[in-house]
Amino acid sequence: MTRTVYIYNTLSRRKEVFTPVHPGMVGLYVCGPTVYGEPHLGHARPAVTYDVLVRLFRYLGYKVRYVRNITDVGHLEHDADEGDDKIAKKARLEELEPMEVVQTYTIAYHDAMRRLNTLPPSIEPRASGHIIEQIELVRRILDAGFAYESNGSVYFDVPAYNSKYHYGVLSGRNIDEMQANTRSLDGTGDKRSPYDFALWKKASPQHIMKWPSPWSEGFPGWHLECSAMSEKYLGEEFDIHGGGMDLQFPHHECELAQNTASRGKGGVKYWMHNNLLTVNGQKMGKSLGNFTTLADLYKVYPPMTIRFFILQAHYRGTLDFSNDALSAAEKGLRRVLQAVRDFKNLQHTPGTELNPEIAGLPEKVLEALCDDLNTPVALAHVFDAVRLVNQAKDGSLKLSDADYDALSEIFCRLVPDVLGLIDEISASSEEKTVEGLMDMILEVRREAKARKDFATSDSIRDRLKELGVTIKDTKEGTEWSM
Repeated sequence: MTRTVYIYNTLSRRKEVFTPVHPGMVGLYVCGPTVYGEPHLGHARPAVTYDVLVRLFRYLGYKVRYVRNITDVGHLEHDADEGDDKIAKKARLEELEPMEVVQTYTIAYHDAMRRLNTLPPSIEPRASGHIIEQIELVRRILDAGFAYESNGSVYFDVPAYNSKYHYGVLSGRNIDEMQANTRSLDGTGDKRSPYDFALWKKASPQHIMKWPSPWSEGFPGWHLECSAMSEKYLGEEFDIHGGGMDLQFPHHECELAQNTASRGKGGVKYWMHNNLLTVNGQKMGKSLGNFTTLADLYKVYPPMTIRFFILQAHYRGTLDFSNDALSAAEKGLRRVLQAVRDFKNLQHTPGTELNPEIAGLPEKVLEALCDDLNTPVALAHVFDAVRLVNQAKDGSLKLSDADYDALSEIFCRLVPDVLGLIDEISASSEEKTVEGLMDMILEVRREAKARKDFATSDSIRDRLKELGVTIKDTKEGTEWSM
């Protein structure tokens, strides 16, 4: 499907026509969570935002490679170059191995995202699994003359880089302003300049997570991880790098500098940043203590309500959390999902003539989504379609086959497949139906095996396999999967 997509590029500070590096393909890298605590509502916004972007590109016919990392080492407190590793600190507090902490909260994150109906990434690399690539990247930056070793640590030389390139181009900062607003080093001694940042940190004796390197036994810098992993899986130049606005500086600014220093180019065509989710105007986050875990929120509001709440605001706009806002979102979502259910039972008569109100609606929904992912405008057009479904339901509007097909594009494709809004009640009911049918089929197979009627038993197994259902006989009974 040929269609123009516009993306607001943080680097150029304007909306641009999306032109992929490789025709027909999209390479997307999104900064994932640092897994040291329960996933919260602040994690949900970027997950839903870039999920819709992936869904949109796939709907348009692109092949998408979506890479979202897990940070499991190197992210120090306050996003700085000093202090405890967030995961190692959590491990000490809970008397666990660091990778137990990582596994616990990675599983929790995956479960929370699944319930939000976000698609899993194509690749989900962990920082600790790419130490070799990160060491090699440090070597390349050192060889290019944009880094230096100091007491076993390696730092990126921002002044040296800035003499050739522009450090601060992504965030709109300049080095003179940074120098004026940065406190002195207070004798820390390792860095030459206060705005230099760590590529590799020498570990203290008590540091838990560390690896051998040419410079010291230590660990990679937080910013280095994403540069190494995005290059490994998407190449030296790829289409889109996404993340929260809070990552624009220093994290993404440092990534861009590392890319340029090691490759001679920034490597990313479009930088996308979703705005923050706030509580009373303040960023929501674990470090601020004002976050609401998704597990707790799901006890009060269905996950689809959370998703709908997020989509009601443009991804670059602020979104303030409150119970009133979520209650309003719940009512709005209920109207949409009721229309989805009602639509499937609407009567329609043969004919190709389109009602003028219906004719352009699918195009308007899609046009809004292609215009820098304008989900609130897309939802406004969906509500126009909801109104028309309600009119058809009460008999005040007659639908032709053409009208029905146009509305079907909205309610059967754009709403569930692109916006990702599904009827959780219906989905749960369908799952129970499938489980019940499978229990019945497997009971018939068990009875056939008990009678030594292996022909029937094998036939059931083979027919299920043709339908994409695999069954496995174990000591505990028969297991099945799809």
